[in-house]
Amino acid sequence: MSKKGELLPQRRSLAARRDNAEEVCRRLRELYPDAAATLDHSNAFELLVATVLSAQTTDVRVNTVTPELFRRYPDAEALAAAAHEDLERILRPLGFFRAKARSCQALAAQLCERFAGEVPARLEDLVGLPGVGRKTANVVLGDAFGIPGITVDTHVGRLSRRWAWTRHRDPEKVERDLAELLRHSEWTVICHRIIEHGRQVCHARHPACSECALADVCASFPLLSPLPSYSGGETR
Repeated sequence: MSKKGELLPQRRSLAARRDNAEEVCRRLRELYPDAAATLDHSNAFELLVATVLSAQTTDVRVNTVTPELFRRYPDAEALAAAAHEDLERILRPLGFFRAKARSCQALAAQLCERFAGEVPARLEDLVGLPGVGRKTANVVLGDAFGIPGITVDTHVGRLSRRWAWTRHRDPEKVERDLAELLRHSEWTVICHRIIEHGRQVCHARHPACSECALADVCASFPLLSPLPSYSGGETR
C-alpha cells in the first residue's frame, strides 16, 4: 500500500483519526480561507475540459492554452467538430498534446451524443466519459455544481498518508478513507486547502516541517523533520 521508500506513521484508531482530521481542517481553514480551484473556467464545460488537460502538467500551464481553446471552441459541439491539427497546435505547450487533442474531441463527441452537449451533474455519468476518472468527476461536481466531492490528487494522497488518515495509494481507497473523516459539506473546499498546503509547505521531497502550522498534530513529523544538531556537552 505504501510506495517503496515512503515512511508511513503508525496506524491510528478511527476515533483518533477523526479527532485529528477535525483539528487539521480547522487550522487549514484559517491558513487558506480562500482556497479554490486554480484552473480558469467560466462554466462546467470549460472546467471539465481543463481538468482533463491538467493530467501530467500544471494548472498554470493549462491556463495558458485554455483562453484560445475556449475562444475558438466554446462548447462541446464546436470542440467535437474542431480540426484536429488546430487542436494539436493549441495544446502543444502541454505535452502529450496529440493524445490530449484526441481525448478532448472524444469527450466532446460523447457529451453531444449522450447529453445534448451539456455536462452531466452525476458522478456515474461523468466517469463514463472518455478521459474522466473519479478525480476529474469530483472536481467538476464540487466546483461547477456545488456537489461535495473528495478530489484525490497527488497532494491529497500524500498529505493524507502523512497525517495517518489513510495508508493507501489507490485514489479510490483514499477517497473512501477520507469520507469517513471529513464533514460532507466541506469535502470540496478541504481538498483545495490540502492541495494548497501541499504546494506551499508539505512538499513531496523536502517538506518544510519547521515552517508548518500543523507540525504538532502531524503523525509524520517525527519521521520527516531533521534531528536537531548537538550543540552542548564537552568537546575534545
